[in-house]
Amino acid sequence: MAKDEYLQLAEACMRGILVKLDSFDPDELEADLAADVLKITFADGRNCILNRQAAARQIWLAEGATAWHFAYDPGQRVWVDTKGRGELLGVLSGLLTKKLGRRVDL
Repeated sequence: MAKDEYLQLAEACMRGILVKLDSFDPDELEADLAADVLKITFADGRNCILNRQAAARQIWLAEGATAWHFAYDPGQRVWVDTKGRGELLGVLSGLLTKKLGRRVDL
């Protein structure tokens, strides 16, 4: 994938996630997108970090001691984990569900 295409797809994905997270109660979480990093801060002070990795053409997600690397699948038009652990929105929805104690679907 060309770098420009990757940047457009990654930016659209991260901005889309930010829009969805902005609808959450700030007492549950706050999200901020700056310098290619989407930082989600939970009420307990812990963070979940989503960032672009342009050299690898991936989006990386880290929460606690766990990390995922997502590459874009043009056939499915989604970001999928390179180790087969799911697609980005599904994985992030699962993390949010666990952290917030209620079902979250992004």
